[in-house]
Amino acid sequence: MLTHPPLSTTPMKHLLLSILLLGSQLHAAEPQRFDLTKRASVIDPRAKEHPEIKFTFTDDKGKSADLQHAVVDTRVPSQGKLVIWLMGHNQGLFERISSYGYHGIQPHYSNGWFAGVTKAQYEGGDGTVLGKIRLEAATGEDFSPLVDIPKPDGMKERALQFVKWLAKENPEGKWGQFLNEEGSSLRWEKVILSGISHGSTTAARFAMHQKVDRVVMFSGPRDNTETWQGGASATPSNRFFGFTHVLDGGWTANHYCRSWQLLKMHNHGPIVDVDTAKPPYGNSRRLITNIDVKNNSGRAHTIVVPGGKDAMGQWGYDEVLRYLFTHPVEQSGPAVPMAADCEMEQQRK
Repeated sequence: MLTHPPLSTTPMKHLLLSILLLGSQLHAAEPQRFDLTKRASVIDPRAKEHPEIKFTFTDDKGKSADLQHAVVDTRVPSQGKLVIWLMGHNQGLFERISSYGYHGIQPHYSNGWFAGVTKAQYEGGDGTVLGKIRLEAATGEDFSPLVDIPKPDGMKERALQFVKWLAKENPEGKWGQFLNEEGSSLRWEKVILSGISHGSTTAARFAMHQKVDRVVMFSGPRDNTETWQGGASATPSNRFFGFTHVLDGGWTANHYCRSWQLLKMHNHGPIVDVDTAKPPYGNSRRLITNIDVKNNSGRAHTIVVPGGKDAMGQWGYDEVLRYLFTHPVEQSGPAVPMAADCEMEQQRK
């Protein structure tokens, strides 16, 4: 009887291993929305706490306070734009901007400086006190004598280090497109800065210092007794977009209309009520809403971003959001005069 030598198991093992590796690679490359998080203090060991301005890595309950968020949806063709959101994470917003083909990050940076600035310091300046503090918080560079924010704790460096980490950890997302060749800076011409309230104000201040692709400002900017909004801007006025509710205290006190006019947004169309208009809203840069919020100014302040709810528990501004983030900046409404009923000369009360 003929016999055969036993079959070697090595080729079979190699085949199985190859199949497993191929399956893993196929799974990793499967288009999807990636929602990513990482603590800033883990990404960059240079990051420091500044308890004197209530800027720490954990909150009073011991929960991580420096967790950063990112999003990209590889199922959608990339538009080559990076949204930097300068406020607490908003999942609804991130899901929507990723559906446009945008990348998004929410960096943790030293924005808790309010507690360390006195009323006398606010009032004793030249109209740029808050603006200089905001710029230092954004850049980590020495613009204000009232705060000391090192470069690794400013928004600019935190965003850079986060994108570098994402480029390494999430290659499917192609985050490297937002880094310069040396990896020493973001490609700011690809960046859309956005935020609400305090965040929208800092976004505007940084965009005046550094040219960016676009600025999307919700419920802002504030700093109503400051004059920095009327200074020279590296980012042209047609790239600033604003949206607020008319019962928001910042609107009723003329903070927002004042900032919008100082930013020269009236050169690109009249104020448009989105409740009675449709996209492209006359190509305007200044949008408002008067949807029912039961006369609640707090709700009016937050309703303009995903998660904000009207009296019926709904948020109805998907078309507005898409317009604010994607409308071609070259398409601009007609210039109109500054509104006479917007108080431009304001005193701190």
